[in-house]
Order: sequence, then structure tokens, then C-alpha cells
Amino acid sequence: MFFSLIIPVYNRPDEVDELLMSLSQMEYHDVYEIVIIEDGSTIKCQEVLEKYADKLNISYYFKPNSGPGDSRNFGMEKARGNYFIIFDSDCIIPANYLIEVENALKEAYVDCFGGPDKALDSFSDIQKAINFAMTSFLTTGGIRGGSEKIGKFQPRSFNMGLSRRAFEVSKGFGNIHPGEDPDLSIRLWELGFETRLIPQAYVYHKRRIDWEKFAIQVNKFGKARPILNSWYPKYSKPTFFFPSLFILGLGFSIFMYLFSQNFDFLLQLYFIYFILIFITSSIQNKNIKVGYLSMIAVWKQFWGYGTGFLVSFVKVVLLKQKPQEAFPELFFKV
Repeated sequence: MFFSLIIPVYNRPDEVDELLMSLSQMEYHDVYEIVIIEDGSTIKCQEVLEKYADKLNISYYFKPNSGPGDSRNFGMEKARGNYFIIFDSDCIIPANYLIEVENALKEAYVDCFGGPDKALDSFSDIQKAINFAMTSFLTTGGIRGGSEKIGKFQPRSFNMGLSRRAFEVSKGFGNIHPGEDPDLSIRLWELGFETRLIPQAYVYHKRRIDWEKFAIQVNKFGKARPILNSWYPKYSKPTFFFPSLFILGLGFSIFMYLFSQNFDFLLQLYFIYFILIFITSSIQNKNIKVGYLSMIAVWKQFWGYGTGFLVSFVKVVLLKQKPQEAFPELFFKV
């Protein structure tokens, strides 16, 4: 296999520097290429690439802004490899990553794979808390953290592999964002391709987002899911409703407590859940402060996703509005 690493970037030269630094320390010795796609950035990363010109095989392309999905497609069209590996620019790659991927594909080939994400000790406490919220079995069921227990695995595009054949047949990513990665996974299944998780192929996902940006991000995730459910109803799952049910249940619990203080067992269950989040994260991160921040992150995750899901469910599923008209902010024009 000849790997092409596909990396779209938008105004993030510092992130690209850290990513390329990690790739320059790769233990994989076969030839591979790195394709950087500058998606209409006003702060370009060309000067950063010059630092690694004698260490890495890098191709650089600048194009008008059209979103990450279209930029990944652009990069795969330009790439020379027969297997593409897609990273977000805010990832740091372990030195053995490509070795693990190659070994896993040789052992059991698949046309599309995904890998989990982890946090480095050098990450900020908020980054670690958000990482816990996004990857823990207690929150997402572990679908981003290495678990295959919830149905067929849908790779996420921050750490995703795709064969050239699968790309050419599927035409790659659509123009919805977020949601372009599960959309691609489902279309691949419909075309007869398999997807799976490679647990050893993890990356360190350094999400450079504050609380406000995180809330906006997960709210968009929530809005995207009913759209995908309307496109592919047979892949809809009851678990997609859990965050919305979580916040509705909390509101009901508070209402019942205010009108009947003897009816407080539901609030106690929520209290126990967040204490469990605190304890688990504190132990996992070996940091009580991260445990506390994880409770905040989990609440923002459930509230943001849950409210976004409810609004989208009403507009797209019940009122039958066109997704592009109901949520134009989720669709890039290409």
C-alpha cells in the first residue's frame, strides 16, 4: 500500500507545524506522501511546510474555501496513493501509527477504517475534559474512544482511512458539515464496502476550542443527526435520542421536585451520574480539576447536542422542511 495523508487546513499554521513535527518522527520507513489542502485560508501555512521540505514528502494546494469535506475530496483527487488517511490539522500522530495501520490492513483488509483519539499529558485541562466527554463510554458509548460495542463503526474524519477504490465509487464526502463522515460511512455500506475500527491506530486530538466553541460544535452535531436519519432511516437508532431525553428528563425531574419535594429520586440519579463522571475522569486523568471540568463538558455536550437534535427533529422530521433551508449553516456551497 502507498499511503497518502490528506490534511485540510484553514488558518491553522501552528497546528500544521505540530502535526508535521509528529510525522517527521514517524517510525514507518516505506514511502508515503502528505497532501496539505489550504482551504481558502487568510493565514497560510506555506512557511511552516518549508521547515519540513527535506524531511517529508509534502504536496501543497491552495483552493477557495469550500469546507473540510470538499477539501478532503480535492486532496484525494490530487493524491498519488492507493490508500488515503485523513487527519484534522489539530491532530498529533504517534510514531508507530502507520505501522499499526499497515499491519491491521494486512491482517484483515477493509476499504474504510477509523481510529480513536486520546489526550496527551501536555493538553490543557479543558482539552482533557472535552476529550473525556467526547470519548468516554459514560457519554458517547466510547464510539470515539475505541469501542465497537454500538453497532457498525462509523469512522470520524479526524482519523479515517479510505481506499482509492472506495473514494472513486462513493465520490467521497458530501457538503454537509458536521455529519459528512457518518454520511460517507452509510453510503459506503450501501455500496457494499465494510468499515471498522482499528483501536491501535489512535491519534492525539488537540481540539483547540473553548467552552463556547465546544457548545456550538456539539449543537451542530445534534442538528446534523436527524438530517442523516431522514436520509437513511434504516440506520437510525434509539441511542441518537439519548441526549435529548437526558435534558428533557432533567427538566421533568426539577419540575417534579419543585411541586413535590418527596419526588426527588430522579434528581438523585442525575446527581449520581455526574459524580460518576467526576470520579471516572479524575482517575483516568489523574487530576481532580479535570474531573470537575469533565462534568461541565458533559453537561455542555448533552445540552448542546440534545437541544440541537430536538430543533432539527421538529423542523426536518415533523415539519418536513428541507435541511438546506432549515439549517443553511450546515451546508457548504461547492
